[in-house]
Amino acid sequence: MTHPLDPADRRFAALPEHPGKIIAVHLAYASRADQRGRRPAAPSYFLKPGSSVAATGGTLERPAGTELLAFEGEIALVIGTPARHVSLAQAWDHVGWVTAANDFGVYDLRKNDKGSNLRNKGVDGFTPIGPELLDARTIDPAALRVRTWVDGELAQDDTTSTLLFPLAQFVADLSQHLTLERGDVILTGTPAGSSVVGPGDVVEVEVDAPTAPGAPTSGRLRTAIAQSHVPFDPALGSLPAVDDTQREEAWGSREAAGLPPLVGEAAADEAAADGPERFVLSPAQREKLEAAPVAGLSAALRKRGLHHCLLDGLRPMHPERKLIGTAKTLRFVPAREDLFTAHGGGFNTQKQVFDSVDEGEVIVIEARGDSGAGTLGDILALRALHRGAAGVVTDGAIRDFEAVAEIGLTAFSAGAHPSVLGRKHVPWDSDVAVACGGATVLPGDVIVGDSDGLVVIPPAVLDEIVEATLENEERDEWIAARIAEGEPIEGLFPMNEAWKARYTAWRRER
Repeated sequence: MTHPLDPADRRFAALPEHPGKIIAVHLAYASRADQRGRRPAAPSYFLKPGSSVAATGGTLERPAGTELLAFEGEIALVIGTPARHVSLAQAWDHVGWVTAANDFGVYDLRKNDKGSNLRNKGVDGFTPIGPELLDARTIDPAALRVRTWVDGELAQDDTTSTLLFPLAQFVADLSQHLTLERGDVILTGTPAGSSVVGPGDVVEVEVDAPTAPGAPTSGRLRTAIAQSHVPFDPALGSLPAVDDTQREEAWGSREAAGLPPLVGEAAADEAAADGPERFVLSPAQREKLEAAPVAGLSAALRKRGLHHCLLDGLRPMHPERKLIGTAKTLRFVPAREDLFTAHGGGFNTQKQVFDSVDEGEVIVIEARGDSGAGTLGDILALRALHRGAAGVVTDGAIRDFEAVAEIGLTAFSAGAHPSVLGRKHVPWDSDVAVACGGATVLPGDVIVGDSDGLVVIPPAVLDEIVEATLENEERDEWIAARIAEGEPIEGLFPMNEAWKARYTAWRRER
């Protein structure tokens, strides 16, 4: 179906016709995903109304009573020919044009709207597009660049080479579920650098192909920000509301939002409140954790005043392996026939967790220390392994124990049991704080396991704990070398002042 344009309606001046659908991608760039603390395994989407489209040079009004209007410079794909059930190889052939877009949103309206994004991103004028269309046939979709300026200062600068998913995948994926029609627009996500703007600011977005012949460009999509004074009616729906979490996400960081850094319990509380957004271990942190034994990490945590970070009574299925990852939590409640009937069958919470675990995550299961029934078996283990899970930790039992061991998923458990889940457990909820092996584990906490056992580390103190552990390991290795040379333990372990001086001199000379 086509949607003819009214020549007098300049909102759609950059488009071939009125779009039947505007589909926006949640997370697409590695820089933005890492900023949010999670990398999705697959794209996810939301819809924006066609009435939100605006042309370049327009004015966007920040809704009355709000403070967190954020810009998101994006590459917009405009469908040229209908697409339904097209392959990845065919998908780009259905893209007619590429241009610039700005996916504005008001974080103040997210609280009661998260998921649909209708009120916070669907406001009239919240999707400027244009000004010029680039012919998709003449450009390489893997070599596009998107940049955003605020009052002339560069705020975003990234290329499609850093996308988590290629542009064509959005077209192919969406075509599995619905028909993409000529004129439909796909907003392909924003890189890091999105932040808050206010009345008087001017935001410009440009998409170009700098390595293509002639370096074609969309031109700059310009939007001026003003203030609306039309109030919301409290009798009709939810009102704007903000908190520090929304401020941090809107501005891009706590520092940019003018908020103090989180420490200790406050950081843990925010990690729990953030739901599916997780802390992501950097490659450097993983490398250091590989060298840091659990015994040393435990000692460093105790010195830091964290005495309850050991997961007790759980043994590794593969003692020679090390487990490192961030927690994705699953909670079971005690078996009750009526509850299991309502929550135990079908695509229940247990299956949902194993079907959605992300690469590098550890599924941590609270089974109340009851090992009288399995909390996972070989099928779920295979699915977790395929998804890239770092492993599974359960204070219950594992069913199909030998099969799970052969599959190769790294696992810690209280043992083996042949019984199915319903004998002892009801899968209840996920992505919540759980108690596993006598320790509290929050979603996003760092889990490390080796042949000595398991430890949970709050992300806020991770670097401090790891550095202290590695320093202690170096000192202990030096002490062990002296013992091997025949030195007596007294005065050396622990070191007296004389030995400390010798150790310090050794480190200085090394």
